[in-house]
Amino acid sequence: MELLTLLIIALSLALDAFSVSIACGLSEKTSGMGKSLVLASSFGIFQFIMPLIGWNIGFITAELVAEVDHWIAFGILLLIGLKMLREAANPTRQFHGIKLTPHSLLMLSIATSIDAFAVGLSFAFIGVGITLPAFVIGLVAFTLSLVGVMLGRFFRHFLNFRMEVFGSLILIIIGIKILIDHLQ
Repeated sequence: MELLTLLIIALSLALDAFSVSIACGLSEKTSGMGKSLVLASSFGIFQFIMPLIGWNIGFITAELVAEVDHWIAFGILLLIGLKMLREAANPTRQFHGIKLTPHSLLMLSIATSIDAFAVGLSFAFIGVGITLPAFVIGLVAFTLSLVGVMLGRFFRHFLNFRMEVFGSLILIIIGIKILIDHLQ
């Protein structure tokens, strides 16, 4: 596989993680690089691991995963987005952003990397090795996620409305987009 083709695939797979990272940066109220690196690392690791898993599973579950991957990603993003909206609607609490608990980080990482699993399956079907593609996919996802969080944090300082509402709507829209793309 040509490197340019691999980079295009990696970029397209990382766009969901990039968008979610922007949403996290918009709503996250902590400063420093710690949470940004944790988020980017989690997205990058899942984008690396999922093609490996998909490639190893191969033909057996290809049709099963293709039938439900969009519903899984939609459901996870919708639930997280709705939870954020509910919290934003509570006037008595102060918003502290998306809490990157291990559970929420795991759910976001899975939701943004399901397509990478399918790419791993397709690579197995066409006989492409997986080590280099998985590494490039993970590295691109890590990089774009880190940039996304930083962009979100940068723009958060210039916008005057409630960022948690905006961030939650981004997550819900991404989930709906994933669902619509797969249902067409």
